[in-house]
Amino acid sequence: MSEKPWYAHYPKEIPKALSYPDQPLPLFLTKAAAEYADKTAIQFLGKELSYKELHESALKLAAYLKKLGIQKGDRVAIMLPNTPQAVISFYGVLYAGAIVVQFNPLYKEREIEYQLKDCGAKMMIVLDLLYPRVQKIIRSTGLEHIIVTAIKDYLPFPKNVIYPFIQKKQSGLVVHIENRNNNHFFTKIMEETAVNEETLQMDVENDPAVLQYTGGTTGFPKGVILTHKNLVANASMCGAWMYKYRPGEEILLGVIPFFHVYGMTTVMILGVMQGYKMVLLPKFDVKTTLKTIQKQKPTIFPGAPTIYIGLLNDPNIGKYDLSSIDACISGSAPLPVEVQQKFEQVTGGKLVEGYGLTETSPVTHANFIWGNRVKGSVGVPWPDTDAVILSMQTGKPVEKPGEKGEIAVRGPQVMKGYWNRPEETEQSFKDGWFLTGDIGYMDEEGFFYIVDRKKDMIIAGGFNIYPRDVEEILYEHDAIQEAVVVGVPDPYRGETVKAFIVLKEGHHVTEQELDDYCRKHLAAFKVPRIYEFREELPKTAVGKILRRVLIDEEKQKVEKTS
Repeated sequence: MSEKPWYAHYPKEIPKALSYPDQPLPLFLTKAAAEYADKTAIQFLGKELSYKELHESALKLAAYLKKLGIQKGDRVAIMLPNTPQAVISFYGVLYAGAIVVQFNPLYKEREIEYQLKDCGAKMMIVLDLLYPRVQKIIRSTGLEHIIVTAIKDYLPFPKNVIYPFIQKKQSGLVVHIENRNNNHFFTKIMEETAVNEETLQMDVENDPAVLQYTGGTTGFPKGVILTHKNLVANASMCGAWMYKYRPGEEILLGVIPFFHVYGMTTVMILGVMQGYKMVLLPKFDVKTTLKTIQKQKPTIFPGAPTIYIGLLNDPNIGKYDLSSIDACISGSAPLPVEVQQKFEQVTGGKLVEGYGLTETSPVTHANFIWGNRVKGSVGVPWPDTDAVILSMQTGKPVEKPGEKGEIAVRGPQVMKGYWNRPEETEQSFKDGWFLTGDIGYMDEEGFFYIVDRKKDMIIAGGFNIYPRDVEEILYEHDAIQEAVVVGVPDPYRGETVKAFIVLKEGHHVTEQELDDYCRKHLAAFKVPRIYEFREELPKTAVGKILRRVLIDEEKQKVEKTS
């Protein structure tokens, strides 16, 4: 293999290749508990958990799962915001030898049901506020047990007493969990289960640790099989990239959701692997985040552009001390250059853009934190990671730097495949390369740039939105004859969802009525923000709607106004 051009820019501290421990993912928590027993692992709204406590809690949960019949390879669903229970559950499921399947807490019944049926989970760990949604669809799934927990379960006194009243005021919901055989309570499990660490028999190269759902090109969410090796490799690469940071010393801000592959790897896995203190926030709120940074003084802050933009747009940002922040790697969506520059001015830290996909655990590229950074670029491939641009015409590697084509990658972080979808797995690989579906180019120095997506996926605020999900709901509306959904540029979310609608003859519906309808059936981030009613939509000769024509129209509108 000829020397890759990006290696010339690697600081001497970053190796081109790494050696990876041949051990299952949860054993890093065992190691951290031995090395950093009394150090704080988790700080959550005033409550602290040491590495010893986190380790013991995860083992208790694992023992309880086994008692309920969970065996190696069984899928366990987790639908929780960023809380201590989310971390305990993640490692507890892995200690039991089972596979973690994460669910977005914003999902509605229909989305939860689809994913549960697809992954075949026997058990779900869920927040009390979300329990009613699961309860409605449990009969149509294979769920046998539900473990319920609440935010207040891991709050210090007196917050744990006050919080239920705040929760009731905010959500208007008081949840009563029926005391039945298949309902279990997280706090009771922690109180009554003994700690028992058994030897984990895992094939780290092939055994799945996580099924992480993504939509890909078909629109239906698919379970991406990430093995123990995939995740250990990607977190190890991340640690090597951030070579100045000391194990057991740094403080990680965990505001990016753990149900998102980026939050899972860069906070929940990297944090434990390096023995860092993880400061968790259950949701992104500008004021809470600013106060938390000032008080807890995190040094590393992984995030998405919408998070950084949200903070920068707060008129009171100057009143907070954000100087503890040393480095941020931005993922999930393109990072505007002006946001990068402004955020670095405000904090004095570094904000660099990275690139990756759910299928790559997720990171494949990033700019250097302490080294050569290129504006507008997603950086260079990480250690042990190779990338190439494939011609859209021939499918072969392009001959010259700057030529556009599909980005393809390979490395130890690339998924094993899609859950129960052998054909789609086969289609996503070519000659050992994983086809990303993103169009880009590489410059002469080896820095990569993303210019477009082959896939129709919309990325709004760091969330992946698959047009078909939204279109299916719109097509179920009595007044709608045709609907097509596209992503349009948005200064805050990166992209936002726009729906083009053709109404049935004699029918009428307002934007507000459509908004109300969509909000009943879709997670809030998927709901269209813009509606455009048309007499007809552009189509091919065989009647297929030309989505790309509509996307191009929207781009032209932006170009005319800019």
